[in-house]
Amino acid sequence: MLKRLLFASLYWLSPLSSAHAAASLTDQETRWLRAAAPVLAYAQRLKLPIDIIVQPTSGPADVPFAMGFDGQRCKLVLSMRGNPDAEALLEKVPEAERGLLIEAMTAHEIGHCWRYAHGVWHALPAGFVDPGADPADGNPALAAVKAMRDSRREEGFADLVALAWTARHHRQRYEQVYAWLAALRAEQPVARNAHDTRAWVRLAPDAAAFGQAATPFDDVAVLWRQGVLADD
Repeated sequence: MLKRLLFASLYWLSPLSSAHAAASLTDQETRWLRAAAPVLAYAQRLKLPIDIIVQPTSGPADVPFAMGFDGQRCKLVLSMRGNPDAEALLEKVPEAERGLLIEAMTAHEIGHCWRYAHGVWHALPAGFVDPGADPADGNPALAAVKAMRDSRREEGFADLVALAWTARHHRQRYEQVYAWLAALRAEQPVARNAHDTRAWVRLAPDAAAFGQAATPFDDVAVLWRQGVLADD
């Protein structure tokens, strides 16, 4: 569930096609949504249940661009207003190259929505058995480890989707996106936290890692399984 009262729920085409909605967005929000447009249009064609949410203010713990869930719908939430870290992930990247990385980040978030919408959020690949703790077994420490591992697997899947999208749509620039993502994931304050997806990212050093499956989500299935095994 989303924790805060939200400013607006905008279906995909509204922010950029409605004058009223566009006037409600900052230049920064508009720039991010324009860069995200190809991925969001693709998600719309797949009929993924996504709303775009813009928060009027940002709290100290708010991620500037993130996917949340509410009921049966996915919520792509922009928390950029008053957020000094809104573009921290891009601060070392030239302005002209940031759109490509925002597009890859959007594909990452859509990967989360695809998993949620298909009812496999935190589910293992077919045939896998998780030996981890059952949260109901009364051991909070083991339950916390399992929850972290579940989240890390989802982040690994989403990172692979971002790379698969790039391989399909920006193959000549794959190396750039991969280098940025690999460097980002290498900077882990604590090993094996929810965003320590190195077990997955290292499996796709070039675009040839991905085949020609029907969708980017299908295209990452083999590598995601391999990462799950390597991460255990």
